[in-house]
Amino acid sequence: MASAFEVGERFLDGIAHLIKQEESFPEELRLELEPYLSKRRGATVSFHTLRKLQRFLQERGFPIHLHELLEDSEIYLPEVPKPSRNPELVARLEKIKAKLANEEYKRITKNVNCQELNRYGTLSDLGKQVRSVKAMVITIFNFLVTVVAAFACTYLGSQYIFTETTARVLCAVIAASVVGLAELYVLVRTMEGEMGEL
Repeated sequence: MASAFEVGERFLDGIAHLIKQEESFPEELRLELEPYLSKRRGATVSFHTLRKLQRFLQERGFPIHLHELLEDSEIYLPEVPKPSRNPELVARLEKIKAKLANEEYKRITKNVNCQELNRYGTLSDLGKQVRSVKAMVITIFNFLVTVVAAFACTYLGSQYIFTETTARVLCAVIAASVVGLAELYVLVRTMEGEMGEL
């Protein structure tokens, strides 16, 4: 809090002149002001001393006013000493800052996966896709084997009923078509069940 003025040359010259001219200048006030006059540079005069000087100037009716003397002066604001920080508090604040930084880092990186193969998916997604393709290839292979086996069995078995080759081939195609449609029905039902589980 301000309690003094850092007085300028105008104040010091005016007071020095006033002390020399005025014989009735109070001795107590002169003793208070003389150290400032000798110091000159960076002199700080307290508000209490300035109030005494103002009272004296008003009582004597001098044409000089205090505010005129203080025109080139500034209020002196002493530097406030900073209290030392509690080491326990500093350690606690550092711990809280580290915790907040860690939470922020986790929030920023929560959707980043270090196992990512490329921008299209992760290694686990690749494994799922490989298993899915493997299952599809096995299903198609099974479908083809079943249809071909149904055709072959019907063709070979129909030689006991039909003597002509065209009738045997026609009968085998019909049987293979029926078995193929049945396989497709089962395959579609299975795929619907798997899609429902996803």
